[in-house]
Amino acid sequence: MDREDIRLDDWERLLMGTSPWEFTIEIFIRTLIIYFFLMLVMRLLGKRMNAQLNITDLAVMLTLGAIASVPMQDFNAGILPGILLLASILMLHQGFTLLSYKKRKIEELTVGKMNCVIKNGLIDTGKLSDMRISKDQIFSILRTHGVHHLGQVKRMYSESDGQFSVYKFKEPRPGFSVYPRKDGSLPPSTRQIEDQYACAYCGNLSTKPEDIKLSCGYCANNDWVEAIQ
Repeated sequence: MDREDIRLDDWERLLMGTSPWEFTIEIFIRTLIIYFFLMLVMRLLGKRMNAQLNITDLAVMLTLGAIASVPMQDFNAGILPGILLLASILMLHQGFTLLSYKKRKIEELTVGKMNCVIKNGLIDTGKLSDMRISKDQIFSILRTHGVHHLGQVKRMYSESDGQFSVYKFKEPRPGFSVYPRKDGSLPPSTRQIEDQYACAYCGNLSTKPEDIKLSCGYCANNDWVEAIQ
């Protein structure tokens, strides 16, 4: 397009581009055909696509969107190549799914693997660093599970689909509060424990006052606060 062809008052070009007005009816028909075929592909992909998406599912969803948009709107593009591409993506996804069932390494590569981020009230700070998750994010998730302090948490897993599973002790231990420290208040139904300190980074407990002057033996940090229960 030449510079002389650009006019801000050319509403027909702004609304329809270079396609004729009759193409709007064809767009509607194309959209219906692609939509119903997309619904068929999504149905064949399985119920997992309607739940939390993993890496491969997300890649398929983005690819499906990119493929579907062209045959619906491009005046010069036919519908059949788009349908064939959608069918190819379906077969590719199903092939990767079958391989992941048979090969554990392929499953971990394409889907991811589970990680234990909290064990017996202690945060695995190395795992958080590897997963690029902050401690505040973990505390936010724990609060949504009704957890007031780390002493309540027996295990916390980061699942392969990005969700978190939390398992609590039947009898809570003292632990580090998961409430924001700048809030300045204790979580509901909790109290501070005298001569019981918790590392503010990993939740490691200490009953020796002299230990709080030293680095934590679990994560090597030296920020200590009174534990609660």
